[in-house]
Amino acid sequence: MATMAFELRQNLKLSQQLIMTPQLQQAIKLLILSRQELVDTINQEMEENPLLEEVAQDDESSEELHAEVAEDVQSIEKEESKVPEHTAELTGEGDGREEFDWNNYLEDYGPVGVSYDRAEGDAPTLDNVLTESPSLTEHLMWQMKLSPFSEDEVRVGEQIIGNLDSNGYLCATVEEIARLERVGEEFVEKVLKKVQEFDPAGVAARDLQECLLIQAGMFARNNPLVETIIREHLKELELKNYLQIARRLKVPLKEVEMAVLLISKMDPKPGAVYSQEKVQSIIPDVYVVKSGDDYKIILNDDGLPRLRISNFYREIMGGIGGPDTAEKENGRKYIREKVQSATWLIKSIQQRQKTIYRVAESIVKHQKEFFDKGIDYLKPLVLRNIADDVEMHESTISRVVTNKYLHSHRGIFEMKYFFGSSIQRTSGENIASKSVKEEIRQIINREDPKKPYSDCEIVRLLKDRNIDIARRTVAKYREMMGVLPSSKRKKYF
Repeated sequence: MATMAFELRQNLKLSQQLIMTPQLQQAIKLLILSRQELVDTINQEMEENPLLEEVAQDDESSEELHAEVAEDVQSIEKEESKVPEHTAELTGEGDGREEFDWNNYLEDYGPVGVSYDRAEGDAPTLDNVLTESPSLTEHLMWQMKLSPFSEDEVRVGEQIIGNLDSNGYLCATVEEIARLERVGEEFVEKVLKKVQEFDPAGVAARDLQECLLIQAGMFARNNPLVETIIREHLKELELKNYLQIARRLKVPLKEVEMAVLLISKMDPKPGAVYSQEKVQSIIPDVYVVKSGDDYKIILNDDGLPRLRISNFYREIMGGIGGPDTAEKENGRKYIREKVQSATWLIKSIQQRQKTIYRVAESIVKHQKEFFDKGIDYLKPLVLRNIADDVEMHESTISRVVTNKYLHSHRGIFEMKYFFGSSIQRTSGENIASKSVKEEIRQIINREDPKKPYSDCEIVRLLKDRNIDIARRTVAKYREMMGVLPSSKRKKYF
């Protein structure tokens, strides 16, 4: 019978391992955040870390802040340099703090960008200050309180108003409301008719046809043709087949056109004007300021908390002297961890700003003609071009341009706007796809409303401008811009 022998051996194996350190994770996380998300993150960190504090703009100079941070880092390194005589085993696990070189990744903590004030008029104006307006529900409830409604009618009216969508249409059925309030359907219909008389006209309708009929009863009582077209020929109205409507109703085409003109002034979404969606003004991350024939990049630090490590921790460390105990050791460990966390955050924010500055600078260098002459001179640009220029990975560039905005004399643009595919002109030059879209938009804006250009005609007009693209490409770009086809752009009056 054969036996198997077991043997114990030692093997030396060399392998490479990628360790995602906490510092690197935090830097990546901060890089992809928008400006508002960054402010929220900083505020949250300040709440959780007692050693982080905000500095007022006039408190200290940036050099003093940087010196303080450098001193804090040195003190942390001294504390952590007290290692035992023997070296611990390297397992490749843990956070990899000792193996990570901050000098290679985050560079020194210092001033970023150009340090001069923006001239007046460079920043976006805040002339239009948003004020809170009543919602559709509040507006209708206010009208109901001023109307002679009984208690039962108020209950049913509240159900009706509470079941309106953002466009002002009734989502629930009459049967459902009647069942909920334990009343008859005829009673609900009666209350619904009263609510439909409220402002805005057409509110509480169950479909588009009823919405238009309500408005026709208010604004076109002397024109029965309007109501007839809405009731019987809504499909032809949508297709603008006015001649077919005139033939079926046996009325002159001129009268149909006059009725359609009244219908076109009605609002198919009466509740949208009271939409509760808040308009958020865009705060740019970067300003591009023209200086002579060149452009300067200014990072927008307004509103971003300026952080430093509080000196209070030194007083606490001084009070934890004396013989070592478990509680004192835990206290020192807690403070070291919080100071290290604060240092990582400050350096990560600083690196984020540096990276945004470098990417914005490269974008402006590649798209200088756009800033000089306009969208017709926007060049095709891909992430690889910027990545090679600033010596970073494409994924880093993608994170930088996500949810970041650039303000210039041409307007405010998302940094992604400057990237796009290329289309070759007949002359051999390349043109950005966004420039082609702008050419299509200009052609449509200049067309005769009574004879709009078809996609084939737009292709022919683009060829006259040395742009050769297929009809389906024009149709795709037109749909992306939200432009209707020629049959629906046509205006008869």
